[in-house]
Amino acid sequence: MSHIAENLAEVRARIDAACERAGRGPEEVRLLPVSKTFGADAVRAAHAAGIRLLGENKVQEVQQKWAETHEELPDLEWAVIGHLQTNKAKIVAELASEFHSLDSLRLAKELDKRLRNVDRSLKVLVQVNSSGEESKYGLAPDDVPAFAEQIAEFDRLEVGGLMTLAVNSPDLTMVAENFTVMTDLQARLRSEGAPGTWDELSMGMSGDFELAIEHGATTVRVGTAIFGVRPGPDRWW
Repeated sequence: MSHIAENLAEVRARIDAACERAGRGPEEVRLLPVSKTFGADAVRAAHAAGIRLLGENKVQEVQQKWAETHEELPDLEWAVIGHLQTNKAKIVAELASEFHSLDSLRLAKELDKRLRNVDRSLKVLVQVNSSGEESKYGLAPDDVPAFAEQIAEFDRLEVGGLMTLAVNSPDLTMVAENFTVMTDLQARLRSEGAPGTWDELSMGMSGDFELAIEHGATTVRVGTAIFGVRPGPDRWW
C-alpha cells in the first residue's frame, strides 16, 4: 500500500470519528483530496486508492495533470477550488466538474458563456470570506443573498452551496467562529428561499477539518494530511 493510500485511510478514519462526535453519519461528509503541487504519479496513486475527484487550486495544474492522466484515468474528475481569473474560465468550463470559488458576477457571466460554448453545466459553490481578512478572496456574508439572486439567471451554473477558508490560526475558537458564520449563512439562504441549492458547505482543511465537520461541513478539502507537506506559505492545506 502506498503512503497516499495509508494516509487516505487514516484521514477517513478521522472523518468517521469526527462525524460520530457530532452525531452525524459518515456518508454526510465528502473527502476532497487536494493534490496541489504534487505531480501525475501522486494523482495515479490517489486514483489507485479509490479517489475519483481531486481538488486543485490552480487551473494550470488541472490542465497539466488532466493532459498527463486523462487517457489512462478517464473516470477521474477535477474540482477547481482556488481563485479564478476570468481569462481562465474557458479551461474550467472545459475540464472541471466542480468550481468552489465563485465570488463575482463578472466571473459567473464568463463561466456561463464558456459552458454554453461547450454545452456543459458546472456545479459551483459561492466563496465566502468568513474571517473578514483582506488577504482572502470571497464575498462578505451579508452580500451573498443578493449575489444568489444575481447569478440565478445563469442556468449553466448549478449553485450547490458555499465554500470558505477559515482563519489560519492555532486558536480553534477563532476558527470555529468562521465555521459558525457559514452555518448561519446557510440557514439564512434556506429560510429566505434564495435561488440555488444550499446543501453544500465546503470548509475545513488538513489542520481543521475535524472541527469543520463538527460545525456542519459536508466537504472537507484535505491535501497535506494525504499527499505530504508542501513547501511555502500554503503548506497547511
